[in-house]
Amino acid sequence: MKDKQQENSKILLVEDNPDDEELTLLAFRNNNIHSCIDVVRDGEEALDYLFGKGAHADRDPCPAPRLILLDLKLPKIVGFEVLRQIRANTQTKHIPVVVLTTSSQDEDILNSYICGANSYIRKPVEFHSFNEAIKNLGMYWLSLNQAPTCSLR
Repeated sequence: MKDKQQENSKILLVEDNPDDEELTLLAFRNNNIHSCIDVVRDGEEALDYLFGKGAHADRDPCPAPRLILLDLKLPKIVGFEVLRQIRANTQTKHIPVVVLTTSSQDEDILNSYICGANSYIRKPVEFHSFNEAIKNLGMYWLSLNQAPTCSLR
């Protein structure tokens, strides 16, 4: 059963790699971050989830996720386009989006910020470092950062 705090700190993880998904979920558990984490596996599913369409047509888009963790290299719709559509919509443009990816290319970093990312984190290869990155990410975005609960429209 989800409590109100869990619901208010819902995270949307957009990740197509099952290994990276499991590592991310494990890092959240290891750091006692008890947010409700919904996982979608491609860009199209992410947009359907956020806008209540397709397989997610029965999902109420509000409350919106408190945070979106977005991979860039996604099937169907790439992360940059997902980010553009999130920022173009009045109901989702306020949601913090952290790009969480393996890419360290300057072009990907720059394009992420141009498209509206709030933060860019390269997934560390070593689990201890990844675990620490998730701990810091959770502390900042879920504890310290003040986010609106829904769009002002």
